[in-house]
Amino acid sequence: MAVLKLKEKIGYGFGDFASSMFWKMFSMYLLFFYTDVFGISAAVVGTMFLITRIWDTALDPIIGIISDRTDTKWGKFRPYLLWVAIPFGVVGILTFSTPELSQNGKVIYAYITYTLMMMVYSAINVPYASLMGVMTPDIKSRTTLSTFRFIFAFAGSILVLATAEPLVVLLGKTSDGVDLQGGWQKTIVIYAVIASVLFYLTFAWTWERVKPPKSQKTSLKADLKNLATNKPWFILLGAGVCTLIFNSLRDGSAIYYFKYYFNRQEAFTIPLLDLNINYSTLYLVLGQAANIVGVLLAKPVSDRIGKKNTFMYAMIVAAALSCMFFTFGENDLFLIFLFQFLISICAGSVFPLLWSMYADIADYSEWKTGRRATGLIFSSSSMSQKLGWTLGGALTGWMLAFYGFEANVAQTEEARTGIRLMLSFIPATGAVLSAIFIIFYKLSDTFMIKVSDELEERRSKEIADHLS
Repeated sequence: MAVLKLKEKIGYGFGDFASSMFWKMFSMYLLFFYTDVFGISAAVVGTMFLITRIWDTALDPIIGIISDRTDTKWGKFRPYLLWVAIPFGVVGILTFSTPELSQNGKVIYAYITYTLMMMVYSAINVPYASLMGVMTPDIKSRTTLSTFRFIFAFAGSILVLATAEPLVVLLGKTSDGVDLQGGWQKTIVIYAVIASVLFYLTFAWTWERVKPPKSQKTSLKADLKNLATNKPWFILLGAGVCTLIFNSLRDGSAIYYFKYYFNRQEAFTIPLLDLNINYSTLYLVLGQAANIVGVLLAKPVSDRIGKKNTFMYAMIVAAALSCMFFTFGENDLFLIFLFQFLISICAGSVFPLLWSMYADIADYSEWKTGRRATGLIFSSSSMSQKLGWTLGGALTGWMLAFYGFEANVAQTEEARTGIRLMLSFIPATGAVLSAIFIIFYKLSDTFMIKVSDELEERRSKEIADHLS
């Protein structure tokens, strides 16, 4: 069994650093960008998120099926990191550009660019996620690899959250003030270049080692039939969707919370750069730092009590803390930031477990059926991510409209209360549902070690038979 070297783990991590930079831009800032910078209503954006992301969610399994059937000298999944890196950056820039158009023209432009962005995101992220399932067959090494991945993912998120708002102001400065539209576009250009380079390094520094059984013949019907009878896959899909609803609601609401509920936006100023750092930036960066703590805790805790129990308890605690968050007022700064830290630790610990468990499901499927469809199974992880984000993003836009939100004006008490609910009780519901789903997950770590050992024996025997 090949041992993964540090360089390869870092190379794999670079891929999610790149993805997470843009994912965080979408989850934290895109709704705000559309409503407060581009000038589209919250209700229209919420509907757009639902329509475009449903198509995008359906696209993920298609990408998984295609990548499973890709056969190049670089493997099945690595080539997509090379082919899609530059289109990923280019479309990202277009998504955060604001051409002078009529109101209907703005909506059409947003639909087109956002749809394209989600398509290229799927085209690179589904193969990237699937790559973990074929880099090593060892389940403990996969958890380690997943830990590296999410440390880099949250590092990419921290970079964006710490620099996005300051860069927008810095790059958008004009003699008349700040050109927010130009500032956002120039900021995204920087992130796009970084992301494209990092995707290439992931391609160059990683290897595919786990192959489908040599006797396996291509059969989409068989792959889909096996997936349809894979109960752990359905359970993890449901848990993943609910987890992402929890996160996307909290992420998407945070910037509104500090702009419209918190009357004091500026925390401090950096004199040399003449930049004001807002409480929202500190809050979001603290959350990402806490996510990294959660990622680091995931492996030792799951080694002790199992992946399932770690996942379940993290979501229960996150739900309880989120409900308590509603009681905090504008003067409870310490408690607001403390609970953000604690909730984010819980959320961070879940993600490496989620992706490692999808790799276990790919092994379980091969063990049970004799067929391996890594890309198809891992596309479901991306699909759950997109679907949870779709529902969470749409709900955020719709609830803002429901509570009477209007951009760039003082909010009514009803709207302010609604924004508080969107950071507390409403996302807590998603966390509770996620914990309920995971109760029914049956692939224990002990069982998966047995599965891994049996698969290793099968592969060794097949190779010996092939050579004889």
